[in-house]
Amino acid sequence: MALKLIQRCPLLGQIVIQRYPPVGSVCTTRLLSISSQGLPLCVACLCTSAIRRQCSKKLQSDCGIRSLTTIVKEPSFVASSSVGLHRDSGPRFRLTQLHRPTAAEEQVFQQRLGSCSSSRQVFTLLRTVEIISDTMAAAALHRVADLEQEGNSLKDPTVLEKDTIRALCFQLEQDSGRLTDAGLVSALLACTRLFLDPWSTLMVRLVSESQERLDRGQMSVGQLCTLGQAMLAVGGPGCVMLEQVMEQIQKQEPAKWSLADLIAAYRFLQGGVGEYGKFRNLLNAMHTHAVRVTSRMDPPAVSGLLSALVTLNQTQAMPLVINLCKQAVRHVPHFTDEELTIVLGALMHFGHSDHYFVEAMERYVPTMAFTSHPETVTKVAQFFGRRNILSPTVFDAVAESFVYRADDYSTSQVARQIMALGKLGYLPPNAGEVFRKVETILRTRFSHFQPRTLLNLLHSCTLVERFPVNFVSKVFSSYFLQQLQEQGTGMDRIVLAQLTQLYMTLKLECPFYEGPRLLPKYRVKSFLMSGRSLETPVDAHLYNSVKNGLVDLLGARSYFGSKVLTPYCYTLDVEIKLDEEGYVLPASHIDEVYKRIALCIDGQKRFTTNTRQLLGKEAIKQRHLRLLGYEVVQIPYYEFEKLQNKTSVVEYLHQRIFPHTYRLSW
Repeated sequence: MALKLIQRCPLLGQIVIQRYPPVGSVCTTRLLSISSQGLPLCVACLCTSAIRRQCSKKLQSDCGIRSLTTIVKEPSFVASSSVGLHRDSGPRFRLTQLHRPTAAEEQVFQQRLGSCSSSRQVFTLLRTVEIISDTMAAAALHRVADLEQEGNSLKDPTVLEKDTIRALCFQLEQDSGRLTDAGLVSALLACTRLFLDPWSTLMVRLVSESQERLDRGQMSVGQLCTLGQAMLAVGGPGCVMLEQVMEQIQKQEPAKWSLADLIAAYRFLQGGVGEYGKFRNLLNAMHTHAVRVTSRMDPPAVSGLLSALVTLNQTQAMPLVINLCKQAVRHVPHFTDEELTIVLGALMHFGHSDHYFVEAMERYVPTMAFTSHPETVTKVAQFFGRRNILSPTVFDAVAESFVYRADDYSTSQVARQIMALGKLGYLPPNAGEVFRKVETILRTRFSHFQPRTLLNLLHSCTLVERFPVNFVSKVFSSYFLQQLQEQGTGMDRIVLAQLTQLYMTLKLECPFYEGPRLLPKYRVKSFLMSGRSLETPVDAHLYNSVKNGLVDLLGARSYFGSKVLTPYCYTLDVEIKLDEEGYVLPASHIDEVYKRIALCIDGQKRFTTNTRQLLGKEAIKQRHLRLLGYEVVQIPYYEFEKLQNKTSVVEYLHQRIFPHTYRLSW
């Protein structure tokens, strides 16, 4: 069977197991195998990689006594799927069929397990339970993993040396053939999450038994998914067992799956199996079924499914995303911080928001802004900023909490909250306190900011007419610009545009500024660019309607210019030139231009989605144009769209552009 496993999981054969020589005399009953150097290995040393070192040290002093001294296999018992825990000097587990826990007892155990905040509490709980099933035992291992996992290792590897967990692992090893399918695959997955040695006796036996059960073809979808997750961790994506799992899952009909099996399948595919467009037909069938059962999903299911859709980049599943957003409305007050963070991130990823979801968030955010995790509060601000939703209720609550909590925020969280305010061009009532706090953070933690994060923060401040001049000047230093070039992909056009606009802001709005200049090689010639841009392109339909009206008003197309790039990087939707007496000059005229009128034809995308407030980048553009000497005339979509005919359009444009001039009829 071991050879069969090596053939099925190639990565197992590549694992190098460090072996330790015994010290002193060794009892022969404890020998499992002989190493390549002729050195004996004990059973306990193969149980887990974390225990191995400790076991080798103990051999010298306690020859003839197992390292797992608390493990006792009773000679007379009836095989079943429950683990009995004896309350004596050390934990002793045995499988018994006589006193299997009821469903209610298992539920109570799961609840108590979920309330444990440390591994020690988990072990204490295990000692207080008379009988536990194999699924309960596996759940206990999962809870330890939840509490101890940190990246690709355990916070405290010595937790695996505790008598309780060693006894539990040893009993699972000895009685792997008696475990239920659910208990078996869950225990195997828990062992991978605890980073147990894949070549340990426990892992080999659990994998061997799982292979036998898999060959029978009787596992449920949920059990197959759990096994698949475990084998992905053990053998990698090339594991033959994993391919066998996927073959059996694809033979099933998603329309007949339970909700639990559906969520398990999404979680499994999210783990790496379903990336790069694999299993598209299976995923589409799952999406179709998920749309039907969305109304039955609880908060963990909604956030888990959205997380999977993001990881798998299922942009074609928008009907499902919309349904999940509707279901999320009901759960907003009940999401954990982590779940809400995932939901908001997913909605931003798919570019979706719902009026009712926004209302639910407006009711909830004031109650959580001071108590929720900083990343959750930041995600709230990001979501509203990314979706261009200006909610004073939300941003006022976030701003109030910012003043009191910002010292505990990371530099990224500080920047992202201010960036949301800058994008929407919104100043909360306590703006003075907010930006004093920002200035304090910049002064005390300036060196902690990543270069791009700092640039985004300072640029966002200027969008709402806040000018941290002392810190902006440092951005133009050669040292900072070099750091900016070295970070990530270097300085792309949007970074250069931000630097240019920052410098222009200082020159126009801070005339007292005498700090470093931004060298010409770092300046752009236009803020309008494809993709992310410091200007919003003019709406084509609205522009054509206004253009036709201007031809009727001015008498000819030659009397105004369109999409004119100024020497100041901004692009004018329409430019009209006047001489000293107020007469309109041809657009091609260069000399004797006394006055320039800049028409800002503002479509919906230049405003926040729920109010008639210009976005921050549009407000700063119009502010700068006025400072540069242009007369700015705004043509907002919500006024222009009310006009019914050509006459009303011409009259409207005349009143907006030449309010003090009598219009002649052409």
